[in-house]
Amino acid sequence: MINPKLLNPKSIVVIGASNDVQKPGGKVFKNLLQSSFSGKVYAINPKETQVQGVSCFAKVEDLPHVDCAILAIAAKFCPHAVDVLANQKNTGGFIILSAGFSEENEEGKHLEIQIVDIIQKVGGTLIGPNCTGFLNRNYTGNFATPIPSLQPNGVDFVSGSGATAVFISEYGISNGLLFNSIWAVGNSAQTGIEDVLEHLDYSFDPETSPRVVMLYMENIRNPQKLQKHAVSLYHKGVRLAAIKSGGSVAGSRAASSHTGALASNDVAVEALFRKAGIVRCHNREELTTVCSIFMHPEVNGKNIAIITHAGGPAVMLTDTLSNNGLEVPHLEGKKADELLAKLYPGSSVANPIDFLATGTAAQLGFIIDACENDFENIDAMAVIFGSPGLFPNWDVYEMLHNKMKTCKKPIFPILPSILNVKEEIADFIEKKHRINFPEECVFGNALAKVVNNPKPQPLNPERPKVDREAIRKVIENCENGYLRLDEISALLDAAGISRKQEVQVVKVEDALAISKKMGFPLVMKVVGPVHKSDVGGVVLNVKDEKTVANEFERLIKIKDTYAVEICPMYYGTEIFIGASKEEKFGHQILFGLGGIFIEVLKDVKAALAPVGKQEALDLIKLLRGYKILKGARKQEPVNEELFADTITRVSALVEIAPEIAEMDLNPLLGTSKRITAVDARIKIEKK
Repeated sequence: MINPKLLNPKSIVVIGASNDVQKPGGKVFKNLLQSSFSGKVYAINPKETQVQGVSCFAKVEDLPHVDCAILAIAAKFCPHAVDVLANQKNTGGFIILSAGFSEENEEGKHLEIQIVDIIQKVGGTLIGPNCTGFLNRNYTGNFATPIPSLQPNGVDFVSGSGATAVFISEYGISNGLLFNSIWAVGNSAQTGIEDVLEHLDYSFDPETSPRVVMLYMENIRNPQKLQKHAVSLYHKGVRLAAIKSGGSVAGSRAASSHTGALASNDVAVEALFRKAGIVRCHNREELTTVCSIFMHPEVNGKNIAIITHAGGPAVMLTDTLSNNGLEVPHLEGKKADELLAKLYPGSSVANPIDFLATGTAAQLGFIIDACENDFENIDAMAVIFGSPGLFPNWDVYEMLHNKMKTCKKPIFPILPSILNVKEEIADFIEKKHRINFPEECVFGNALAKVVNNPKPQPLNPERPKVDREAIRKVIENCENGYLRLDEISALLDAAGISRKQEVQVVKVEDALAISKKMGFPLVMKVVGPVHKSDVGGVVLNVKDEKTVANEFERLIKIKDTYAVEICPMYYGTEIFIGASKEEKFGHQILFGLGGIFIEVLKDVKAALAPVGKQEALDLIKLLRGYKILKGARKQEPVNEELFADTITRVSALVEIAPEIAEMDLNPLLGTSKRITAVDARIKIEKK
């Protein structure tokens, strides 16, 4: 937990405080003095007797007891200062702004470890090092600007990058987003983003705590902890949005299977955020816009009224919403006619509701009232109102502000004229404490993300019954590398996964004997090569003994082949399920259309184990090829319940056997009555 002396100290010292406010030590001291902090402030600088009007100590040993320390000195001097503060001055909160630690070299990493060890032993909390600092409504402990006006109903913002925290804050502040606290955790030597989230969860007060958390992260150190507290906060009424950067370079890997080629750290991040109910964003504009939407009443539906005095932006917003699964429903009937009668000739109420460039504040009020009270098929309103510079907008924005106070349906202001009516917009943001969404398409995309984002999944979903003992027996007796066919069969049987009945042969005589016993038609496949189709190693619909003999002789000569597999010919739609172990995240379960479709379309969804049946069903419906599974052009559909059940069984299998590094069931053949694995590959990596 976070030490309370960091959060609400009674005294703070800045070590490295300076009269030069262009240095971190000078700027943080200035910010601290200008903040609302009412406790005792100390400065340490051996070259000064007074810093910014405050008497200065020469060294840390001269200090009285102090709750919180902000360090802006060279890295090599930090361990000594921390040791004295922690063990002699009863300090519990530490913010180290200094760079030169693990981000730089091994020597810096050693210093960082030293510092964390000292702080841990006294139960203290460290923010940093290599950060811009921390601020909440009690004090400002960072050197960056701008310093937002912190409000109890603002956003809690946690960032792994100090500079990025500044840029995100700037963009949010300029559009009216409020903040409650900003945590720039830097190297996260002791306290990382997951730890801050844990604190926000455990300290949550339904009466006073903010309801929005904004995250910027460059790595996820503990995915399970992040998920646990994100889900817990969600169920307490808190909404979360996050950027996870660095996803385009997931590291090189040998694509030994389709799953290995498709799985990546970024795929795992996407699955984690979906599972945790976090809205994933990809840039500062999107992140702050999503969080700004969270600051409004929740949108309980997908039907949006677009109220505008300008046609173009309304058309673009309509396109954006419609293309992202939201609706701009047509409005008609008696109530629509009554509303139209209150507007100028030429206006339209069909939705978008266009009340022309000459529309008045009173008319805007009529429209909002109608959307609030008369049109049941409206769930929220987006109001676009700027100015060509012919007239001021004070009365319009005053009307908008007042309606936002009384309406139960959310109203989102899109005020695009940031130059022509900048004074009115500034008043709307600064004095009325409202948020502006200056660009309609950015808003539309963000709103769709919020509305479409799934609720978090249960942390402990119900698992299917599988034979744990049989699974462990196979794993404990096998070697590293790819499993033999008999070992794969034993695992699939133990997990309750339906599979084809096959036999491996190494002689043509055995191939002929087996074919007579099984009957025709048959399938023959090479055993050994990873991608059998690529090497011509799959023969379908074998109908006679002559073909069995000829194909056996051809297949057994293919490079890396050590046997030929023979099985009955199965029919159905080709689907795919795979699993891949990702460092820290555990197993990703990937699934979609199988066979060549996985290579051509890459139409795959991913979920992190454990996967519950409902999560699997929901993701199946999101596949681009879902209509194929439903039975397009009168083809037999795939049984979605059995598909989802098989996904959960693969998930249960890799949970019990975490030694499975990669697993491919490709293809499975699906019909309305069964799902059968006709090809499987499992790779084991034991430590």
